Amino acid sequence: MASMKTTFLLALIFLLLQTEFISLEVIWSNSSAGNSTVGCIDMEREALLKFKEGLDDPSRTLSSRVGEDCCNWLGVGCSNRTGNIIKLDLNGQLLCDQMSASNINWLSGLTSLKYLNLNGVNLSEATTDWLQTVNLLPSLLELHLSNCELHYLPQSFPSVNFTSLSVLDLSLNVFNPSSIPQWVFNFTSLTKLGLRQCNLKGSIPKIAKGNICNLRNLDLSENYNLSGEITEFFQALSECSNSSLEELYLGINQLIGNIPHSLGNLKRLRVLQLYGNTFSGSIPSSIQNLSCLEILSLEDNKMNGTIPESIGQLSELRELRLSGNYWQGIMTETHFLNLTKLSYFSLSSSSSNLLVFNVTHDWIPPFSLKYVKILDCQLNSTFPAWLRTQKELTKIHLVNTAISDTISNCLWNLSSQLVKLDLSHNKLMGNLPKSLNFSFLLRVFLDFNHLEGSLPLWPHVTELSLRNNSLSGTIPIRIGQEMLFLKALDLSGNFLIGSIPSSINEITYLRSLLLSNNYLSGNIDYHWERMPGLVYIDLSKNNLSGGIPSSMCSLHQLMWLQLSNNNFSGNLSLCLKFISSKSLMTLDLGENILSGPIPEWIGERLSSIKILSLRGNMLFGKIPKQLCNITCIHVLDLAQNNFSGSIPSCFGSLVGDKYFDGIIFEEITAHMDFVVKGRQYEFYNQISIVNLMDFSKNSLSGEIPTELTNLTFLNSLNLSWNHLTGIIPENIGALR
Repeated sequence: MASMKTTFLLALIFLLLQTEFISLEVIWSNSSAGNSTVGCIDMEREALLKFKEGLDDPSRTLSSRVGEDCCNWLGVGCSNRTGNIIKLDLNGQLLCDQMSASNINWLSGLTSLKYLNLNGVNLSEATTDWLQTVNLLPSLLELHLSNCELHYLPQSFPSVNFTSLSVLDLSLNVFNPSSIPQWVFNFTSLTKLGLRQCNLKGSIPKIAKGNICNLRNLDLSENYNLSGEITEFFQALSECSNSSLEELYLGINQLIGNIPHSLGNLKRLRVLQLYGNTFSGSIPSSIQNLSCLEILSLEDNKMNGTIPESIGQLSELRELRLSGNYWQGIMTETHFLNLTKLSYFSLSSSSSNLLVFNVTHDWIPPFSLKYVKILDCQLNSTFPAWLRTQKELTKIHLVNTAISDTISNCLWNLSSQLVKLDLSHNKLMGNLPKSLNFSFLLRVFLDFNHLEGSLPLWPHVTELSLRNNSLSGTIPIRIGQEMLFLKALDLSGNFLIGSIPSSINEITYLRSLLLSNNYLSGNIDYHWERMPGLVYIDLSKNNLSGGIPSSMCSLHQLMWLQLSNNNFSGNLSLCLKFISSKSLMTLDLGENILSGPIPEWIGERLSSIKILSLRGNMLFGKIPKQLCNITCIHVLDLAQNNFSGSIPSCFGSLVGDKYFDGIIFEEITAHMDFVVKGRQYEFYNQISIVNLMDFSKNSLSGEIPTELTNLTFLNSLNLSWNHLTGIIPENIGALR
């Protein structure tokens, strides 16, 4: 209670002190009020003073500085004619963080209020009666209650007094799951409605004819469970003789169906964001009527068909986002004919019918892009010459586009402002340049190509992925001194030899190190503690030897440690006892020559583990029942060791985690080999769907516990090549 009062006190000091550093909104409000000799009305001053009642103020700070005329208080605006408070801007995000109020009943005394902004003010304690209180303000024109921690959104409200409402913003309030109430569309004067991230579900309610004809901005995005078709909604908009809608945000929901032809009736539309839904069908031809359109975002839906050439007539278009759909056909220069203002372009297709991006070699685009993203499309085999005309580019993504050019030509004459370059999953050839001429280039992704030669040192780069190429030679000995700012390094799947340079521990910002599937040798007994931010380590499939250093195991932020298919030796317990990360998700030490038993304390120390693979070592002893404390384990592979004794029956109580997400960083390629039904498979993005338990090729004895039949989530259970006896449990066939 004391801390809340302190927060109140600090907020009110900002709110009530006279100041010359006031926002433009307050300047406008006070200047329009005139700050004449009328002064504020006593009853309304008392209403504001109720806002600070109950506060401890031993120094009398507020009482000595409030002043009589509340029209001069920060955030307050009064009528020039009557002195009534008509504007109250207590935006907690601007005045004071975590500002809070136990109720807003004091507002009932401000009957002339037209503008109310409580954005960012914590109203969680006033959550059930906030609307009834606001309903006592008949003159209200704008109501801003964004991010107020409101949890209750009334579904019905029989008598609304503030019928002239123009702006209603309830965004960023996690309401108890509810539908969009009908009453929010009953304000015929409404110009802006904000319901973003409000935890809304169900469909958009049916809207009476003429109710939303004045609406200019509607934001229903990021509600996740908002569903149904939008045909009726667009029909309600098209029934307006002159729809005023300018901005429509419906992204990241579960809306379905085709985008209706009536879209073309919204002649003033500037922003149309429909990304992250499950819309299907093609882009309606009526889109050519949207001559004011500046942003079109259809990303991550299930749209198909050809992209209409008429899109090239939208001369005001600045952003065209079409990736993550099922397009087919051909895009040519005609699609961009009049797009002179285009600065952001994304395109990709998951369709089996290939989408071809076919422009002439000498094409000079009418636009100047800052961002281009083309994925899973067929380009010409040579690097797109038109990109060399783009002088403002900051990010280039040309992924899986069948480019088979040399890297030197690809990088020639690109924008000096380039920050990110992603040309992965192509057929790029040749050697990498020893230096880069881009002073701002931080992130380079050239994985899954045919690049050759030695590894260059690029000092400014912070993320570098060269996975699955044909690079050879050693990792430069001075990599730690020359690439000090590296955060992510992926050199997996090449032909690198020699040892891992000890200078690598000087890259103190390094978060991920992936060197798997090379020919690296030697030990790794370096000062890993000098890289305290390491989260992801994959050194698998090399010829590394020696012990697993305790400094590696003791990294506090480590989530993924993959050292399989090497020649690491030593006692397993010596490594495990140093593991200190409570967030360790994957530990793969398989196919080495580690020895000793599994320590009984493993269930406590590795309680968050999802994947534990110790297969193919020289481990012995009993399988400790304490492994059952790792309740959400996803993969448990103890095959090809020398474990003895029985299988703990408590394994039948493991719930697994079929929603396990193997992705730690968006652009890290997680990779693991799993043995499923006796065969080894490579898994990348599918890691999260693998659920297996493998105790094969050991010396286990006793009966198969019937409790194992509870593990219905398993993809694979392998108990072969042991000394098990007794009857096979009757329900074991129920496992998937």
